[in-house]
Amino acid sequence: MSENVTVTLIGTGLAKKGVEFIFNGPTVECEKCKLRNSCLSLDVGKSYRIVGLRYGNKHDCPVHDSSVVAVEVVELPSIAAVESRKAFSGSKLIFEPIDCDNISCDLYRFCNPDSLNAGDQCTISNVIEDIHEKCQKGLSLKLVELKR
Repeated sequence: MSENVTVTLIGTGLAKKGVEFIFNGPTVECEKCKLRNSCLSLDVGKSYRIVGLRYGNKHDCPVHDSSVVAVEVVELPSIAAVESRKAFSGSKLIFEPIDCDNISCDLYRFCNPDSLNAGDQCTISNVIEDIHEKCQKGLSLKLVELKR
């Protein structure tokens, strides 16, 4: 498999191949759990898809109604706006959000996606489309999928 697979634990009710989720981080109940390191191997705020199930032991968990089991996950690409001159499939870049404070702009969530941090090293896995909406900063933008 060419994708970077991470093994983590998830509630048995969610442990199905193809399920997508956003990792929200630990809860208070996680602080004293012996499985903490296995569960918390993901990055907070990032989206993941379950690509495989590890059939093995079920473990008790105070957070999930049922037990947890091991699954294989991959991080999903982030959708972002980048300057057209930088938007080439396969190119590598260090992500920098577009410096704009107009949160009412329809493009703001793509120019400043929650799933990426300034300085993240990314690869453009797909150029989705030109953005025809006028950027208030005067930039020519394209919508792309970025993988960290």
